[in-house]
Amino acid sequence: MLNKRTLILAAAALALAACGQKPAATGAADTLVIAATPVPHAEILEVVRPLLAKEGVKLDVKVFNDYVQPNLQVAQKQLDVNYFQTAPYLDEFNKARGTNLVKVAGVHIEPIGAYSKKIKSLAELPQGASVAIPNEPSNGGRALLLLQKGGLITLKDPANPLSTLNDIVANPKGLKFKELEAATLPRVLGELDLAVINTNYVLDAGLNPAKDALILEDGNSPYVNLLVARADNKDDPRVQKLAKALTSPEVKAFIAQKYAGAVQPAF
Repeated sequence: MLNKRTLILAAAALALAACGQKPAATGAADTLVIAATPVPHAEILEVVRPLLAKEGVKLDVKVFNDYVQPNLQVAQKQLDVNYFQTAPYLDEFNKARGTNLVKVAGVHIEPIGAYSKKIKSLAELPQGASVAIPNEPSNGGRALLLLQKGGLITLKDPANPLSTLNDIVANPKGLKFKELEAATLPRVLGELDLAVINTNYVLDAGLNPAKDALILEDGNSPYVNLLVARADNKDDPRVQKLAKALTSPEVKAFIAQKYAGAVQPAF
């Protein structure tokens, strides 16, 4: 049978053990896990990492090369937030997948462009040329708007950001379109006459949009890249600290210096 002194010592030991566990729990709570595509998103987050550390938040960056898993894993609470997509893509994803992901902050613009290894201007594009665009609604529609801007096609609704190949009402050169996964486009560029490619994949492939694009969106593009969260964690202090850091003067200066206009701050 335990005496009173033993019970007191045992209670004290349990209290110390409980206290000893608190720092670990607090540390876990202060970690923010974010999904990002490699360039420029993950690179920008490396600038943000020390800024957040000063605010007591550890940033854990998970790098993805696709546009689907980062959203699914945030929606499923496997990750906290993501940083890779535009508002039209987010809206379409939520509609198609039944998710409720929300914008936290707009960070930068990556003008989408058309590229080729076979020609040096759109005027050189031959009759019946092969042209690839991203195979999902938001970026596919965005690509078609760019090709319309370049005078290659005419769309039924010239301003519809979700236009599809079925909405092309004029195609004077008889272009033959291929819809491919966005991430694969730089790798197959040599097999095509022209491809419309998202700037993050262009930069990752070592191309320079300002020099290599045959046509490029201008600075008025509505396709701002967003920090995205769930409705239930968008006001989390860690998420708000990240939003503040992503729109800080330090990040603005880094984008201007690193990407020389290929990526443009949206704040």
